[in-house]
Amino acid sequence: MREREVVQRNLALQRQWYGEPLGDRVRRLVVAYRTSQAQLAEVLGISAPMLSQVMSGRRAKIGNPSVLARLVMLERKVFTPGVAAGESEAVQQALEDVKDSRPALGRDSVPVRQAGNNEEVAWPALRQIAQPHELEWAADLLDGYHPALAGLLRRAASSGSAAEDSRSA
Repeated sequence: MREREVVQRNLALQRQWYGEPLGDRVRRLVVAYRTSQAQLAEVLGISAPMLSQVMSGRRAKIGNPSVLARLVMLERKVFTPGVAAGESEAVQQALEDVKDSRPALGRDSVPVRQAGNNEEVAWPALRQIAQPHELEWAADLLDGYHPALAGLLRRAASSGSAAEDSRSA
């Protein structure tokens, strides 16, 4: 397979596995944390060349679950007040916290996307913590940065109302 075809296949796999290409996610983190790709790789616990290969699509996946968990941790910390405001101390502390973490992924993690796109598994959990209008509002906030997650929130919001409509009919 030619390199271009491998990259296209890997990017398609990343969309399937992670909701979007990892390069897009990592670039947002580089901007949000005002850091270099090499520094971000160090925080994640992955080599800079490996991160570059994943970002460019020359590699399809992040094989270490702890590295993926740290990536998600950084994405979540972007929304903490100090980091969102760009306070350098808060940004630095968030990076250090994630770098020093030893995340573990287990069976208790809520599967957002499974083989066969059975994301309906996450909908009841989302509906327990938020009303449909709140899920829609959160989706609007996330749309520009995390379109796959925004779509999931919108589908969760509309899935409950359709089920409620059918029960009340």
